[in-house]
Amino acid sequence: MSNEVLLMKPNEIEKVKSHYMKFKVERSAPGVVFAAKLVDTAITIYKSGKVMFQGNGATREASLWGTSSTKSLSTSVAKGDMLPANFSSLSVLGSDETGTGDYFGPITVAACYVHADQVELVKELGVKDSKMLTDDVMLKMAPDLMATLTHSVLVLKNEKYNDIQSRGWSQGKIKALMHNQALKHVLKKMETEKPTYILIDQFAERSIYYNHLKMEKEIIQENVLFSTKAEQLHVAVAAASIIARYAFLKEMDRLTEIANTPIPKGASAKVDEIAAKIYLKHGEEFLKSITKWHFANTGKAIKIVNKRRF
Repeated sequence: MSNEVLLMKPNEIEKVKSHYMKFKVERSAPGVVFAAKLVDTAITIYKSGKVMFQGNGATREASLWGTSSTKSLSTSVAKGDMLPANFSSLSVLGSDETGTGDYFGPITVAACYVHADQVELVKELGVKDSKMLTDDVMLKMAPDLMATLTHSVLVLKNEKYNDIQSRGWSQGKIKALMHNQALKHVLKKMETEKPTYILIDQFAERSIYYNHLKMEKEIIQENVLFSTKAEQLHVAVAAASIIARYAFLKEMDRLTEIANTPIPKGASAKVDEIAAKIYLKHGEEFLKSITKWHFANTGKAIKIVNKRRF
C-alpha cells in the first residue's frame, strides 16, 4: 500500500472535494475536513491543506491533481540502516529515550506505534523532531499522542539507576534493555497487528545493542532498523521522543517539589550549584536518590559544599 501527499491551495482542494463527493465518508479524526473512499484508495483532506491518497491506487489518483509533496528520505542525513524511500509513510513502531545526559532526573524510554493511516493525523497534531519543540509544547502535545497512539513509556528513577550502575551496568546496556522492554510492551498491546518496521533511534551499533540483550528471554529483532536522527525519519520515533520527554519532565517536576527547589536540566555548572544547595539542605543520601551519582557533577558539588562549610 502506497501513500501520496499533496499540498494544495484552497481552490484546488474545493475541486478535489467536488470530484470525490459521491465517495464521501465520515471521518471524525482531528484536523480532517473531508474524506472519501474508493475501492482501492482513501482520500483525506486536512486543515493544513495537505491531501493524502492512500492505497493501491494512490499514485493514480494523486497524479490527477499534481506532484506529490512527499519527498524520499535521504539516508545521508543519518547514519544507520538503509531505509525504504517511502519509509516515512509506512506503519512503524519507533522508540527513543531522554534524560541520559542529565545529572538530575530519570532515564525515560518510550516506544510508539503509528499506523500508516495515522501518519498525517500525527503530523496534524504537531509532531516533528522533538529538538525543534520546546518542553512546554511537548507537555501540551504528549497527552493527545498518548490518548491516540499505542505506546509504552518506562521511567528509570535514579535510586534504581545508581544501584544497577554500581553493579557494572553501562548506560548503553541500560538503554538497550529499556528499549527492548518498551517495544515488547507495545507489540503485546498490538496483539495480532504487526508493524511494517521497527525503528530504534540508534545509540549503539546493532551488534553491541544485541550483545547487551543476550541474557534476555525475549529479544525484539524482527524487521528492526537502527538509525541516528530517527525522529526525523518517521513520526513514530518523533512521537516516542515527545512522550519520553513528557515523562522525564513530569518526574523533574516531582523532584522539584520534594527538594523544594527548582531542579535544572543538563549537567552544567548551574547544576553543580543546585546539587550543593540540596546536599547542604537535605544531605548526601537525598541528593544521591535524585541524581546519577557517578556523574562528575557529584564531585564538583561536594567541593562546593566543602568550601561553604569551612
